Amino acid sequence: MSSPDEPQRWTYLMDMDGVLVHEDHLIPGADAFVAELEANDIPFIVLTNNSIRTPRDLQARLERTGLKIPESAIWTSALATANFLGNQRPRGSAYVVGESGLTTALHDIGYVLTDSNPDYVVLGETRTYSFEAITTAIRLVEKGARFIATNPDATGPSRDGSLPATGSVAALITKATGREPYYVGKPNALMMRSALRAIGGHSESTLMIGDRMDTDVVSGLEAGLQTILVLTGISTTASVEHYPYRPTKVINSVADLVGRTQSPF
Repeated sequence: MSSPDEPQRWTYLMDMDGVLVHEDHLIPGADAFVAELEANDIPFIVLTNNSIRTPRDLQARLERTGLKIPESAIWTSALATANFLGNQRPRGSAYVVGESGLTTALHDIGYVLTDSNPDYVVLGETRTYSFEAITTAIRLVEKGARFIATNPDATGPSRDGSLPATGSVAALITKATGREPYYVGKPNALMMRSALRAIGGHSESTLMIGDRMDTDVVSGLEAGLQTILVLTGISTTASVEHYPYRPTKVINSVADLVGRTQSPF
């Protein structure tokens, strides 16, 4: 904690898509914002509900847009899910519907990936959901496997429009089995707290920057963080009024924080 005579020392959590980038394009000013955080030695971590890619893959993706962010400063719903399962049931087993971001995270905590009597069915993001894999997941949940999903997002973006995402496929499995999954990613504040632990941050001196009221802002609030909504993604000034809670601050984009990262409020 800062003394009364010292300025507040902030730690930043921020969403990726809609805050720093749109698909494969840099949001103007995001590079200057990140550069200022690094120049001032301000701790930060980039969050994403997407579980498809590993942090290393995401680092390369961001670098192609012009953003140089360390692999250690990227926290995904796959990592949060692995962190959760590693604490709940160390060195357990799981049947995974997802891609390398999720399977790598589970391998790294010592999990065995199997379709033979697994402890968990873990559902994540993939661009190629297999009917056969979903059927296997349904049958394993029916047999008693615990049902975990990386995030509740119903759709994901693509160049051609929306794609079904984890939440939609989870609803299909729930409809077939009557079993609801436990969602680890945003808006579950668990993801915020696991990111804070990963970066050594504290809720009273951390702010969350996001573009969605229903995931970023609410999860930040529930984790006890200050919140900033940017208008470069999903939510608008009009849509803010539809929610029973408000962000601490609304700005046009992270470019508005350049020159103010040490005193954002």
